[in-house]
Amino acid sequence: MQRKAAFPPSVDADTRLLILGSLPGDASIRQGEYYAHRGNAFWTLVGDALGEDLRGQPYAVRLKRLRGRGVGLWDVIESAEREGSLDGSIRGAELRDLGAFVARLPALKAIAFNGKTAALHGRRQLGDRSGLALIDLPSSSGAYASLSREAKRSAWMILRDWLD
Repeated sequence: MQRKAAFPPSVDADTRLLILGSLPGDASIRQGEYYAHRGNAFWTLVGDALGEDLRGQPYAVRLKRLRGRGVGLWDVIESAEREGSLDGSIRGAELRDLGAFVARLPALKAIAFNGKTAALHGRRQLGDRSGLALIDLPSSSGAYASLSREAKRSAWMILRDWLD
């Protein structure tokens, strides 16, 4: 089984909302971009919450637009063994130190977990952070098909509460 590593964070001192995934999938790792698989609805869902078409933008512009709106991206897992891209195949996960990381984000008000795996590991690490909202979102992955794209969109619209 291959060990796979996550990306560096996309944040700055003005990050108010941090969206945490689990671990990038194979398509993302190959392209060096968060949520690169075309079946993943992340860019559409977060774009809808922002009121912007992010999917149609180049990757660097997407990240810049997120940071410009106070939104950061990262993952709860630093590295893990995983065959393929499914969270259920993750083995031997090395977790990030989320507590120390969020302490360095002075404007942070909320953390949104993209899917159950991110929420499980993230909530376990962060516990009850006073003054910090923790939001569980349905996974944007196309592999999570028990919810329609419209149902996912409705759930993701809660992010509007944390945007400029």
